[in-house]
Amino acid sequence: MSAPDLTPPSTLPFSAFVAGLPKAELHVHHVGSASARIVGELAERHPGVVPSDPDELRAFFAFRDFAHFVEVYLAVVDLVATAEDVRLLTYEVAREMAGQQLRYAELTCTPYTSVVRGIPIEAWTEAVEDARVAAERDFGLVLRWIYDIPGESGIPAADATLDFALHHAPDALVGFGLGGPEIGVSRPQFQPHFDAARAAGLRSVPHAGETTGPETVWDALRLLGAERIGHGTSAAQDPALLEHLAGSGVPLEVCPSSNIATRAVAALDEHPIVAFRDAGVTVTVNSDDPPMFGTTLNREYEIAADLLGLDERGIADLARAAVTASFAPEQVRSSLLAEIDAYVAARADRADRG
Repeated sequence: MSAPDLTPPSTLPFSAFVAGLPKAELHVHHVGSASARIVGELAERHPGVVPSDPDELRAFFAFRDFAHFVEVYLAVVDLVATAEDVRLLTYEVAREMAGQQLRYAELTCTPYTSVVRGIPIEAWTEAVEDARVAAERDFGLVLRWIYDIPGESGIPAADATLDFALHHAPDALVGFGLGGPEIGVSRPQFQPHFDAARAAGLRSVPHAGETTGPETVWDALRLLGAERIGHGTSAAQDPALLEHLAGSGVPLEVCPSSNIATRAVAALDEHPIVAFRDAGVTVTVNSDDPPMFGTTLNREYEIAADLLGLDERGIADLARAAVTASFAPEQVRSSLLAEIDAYVAARADRADRG
């Protein structure tokens, strides 16, 4: 299934506003953020399964279902074969994020998949940290890391990811997550890992309820101590869960185009983001694996604005929600909120002057 053009015509007047809006992103994957430009460069370095030609890459990223998406994703992971590849990927992803006016992002990283492919964790950590420092210097983008367990690899991957987080932690590590397929990968088995990560001060941000039912979200909350939920699309099926999320203030990291491309949601007009908003759940808008889904964070904001019927102030509120739900240092958070306020005020002032 190819990623369709999901940009709603009614949002076009907001495109310029969204493009200039200072933003934070909370649910975006490190390798999954590699654009066709970056993937093509890596594919030229390491010829094989993944094509380097842009047209062939578009066909390669046509997902049949979630399982096929994981297969394609891991083929791109295979291209990140050296520490220099890690640094290139990280720095170039940051460059493209900054081009969308991102000021802060929490990148979900899966070091396990690189380490088992032969990159020592020490070299991998040094590469991402070197790129992070350079990106903040060169682009004004603050990056933080979330290490996630690739659930399909089971307890050995969880043990290794926890070890990386506890004994090889980069300075910018803030969270501990769980990704990959949900079907057949129970959340309870990872409770000891999340307990240990949380005891070390890391924040709990597992994926849940993307391709399974609400019980997976409950498990993430009750057993893994989730402080945010990645996706959580099936939460809309359980009124008690929606009430709990709203009452507890646990945000959902919503990724509309991703949910359509992987068939977690059948159609855009069936996306539960409206149900989340109406139930009082905190919603943040994110791009997940943007180039793979033919999207950008700016485009996801436009899609959300159309689905939720938002004006410019409503879109700015979405940006504020992401900042507030982030694990950014307080100085970064307050500065970014002030920048959003100033941007909205300047837009309003120009409109008043006609």
